[in-house]
Amino acid sequence: MPFYENVFIARQDLTPAQVDTLADQFTQIIKDKGGDVKKRESWGLRNLAFRIRKNRKGHYVLLNIDGPAAAVHELERTMRFNEDVIRFMTIKVEELEEGPSAILQKRDDRGERGFGDRGGFGDRGGFGDRGPRRRDEGPRDGGGRDVGMSAGMGEGGQP
Repeated sequence: MPFYENVFIARQDLTPAQVDTLADQFTQIIKDKGGDVKKRESWGLRNLAFRIRKNRKGHYVLLNIDGPAAAVHELERTMRFNEDVIRFMTIKVEELEEGPSAILQKRDDRGERGFGDRGGFGDRGGFGDRGPRRRDEGPRDGGGRDVGMSAGMGEGGQP
């Protein structure tokens, strides 16, 4: 049988338990038509790239399906009529992906890194051996003039 990947987005005001129930209904549709859902992943509530039907967020769910095309057509027909599903996409793939999807792998990587890590920048180092600052290298404005001293004034404000 052919392999399919289906991702659907449920409305943001649903609870995670309601989203699981929705995914169970879709899984049952596939099984009734002679297919099987090999993997089901809930990616959680995520921001949408743009507003869809007044929703700014949505619950994402991935289904890896091993089943006939008729099962996928029935699944898509049911999703089209369901008001809780705001978007869905099904693609045919050569083989089903083993292990967690790229979305879940990215989430795991973020968790291991920790909150305070700089994300690979490493030690940026200090100023090294720049040496002492010369007296004529004081702060300057955009025109190259000294800032904080009047023209012609020496140290202490004396001419």
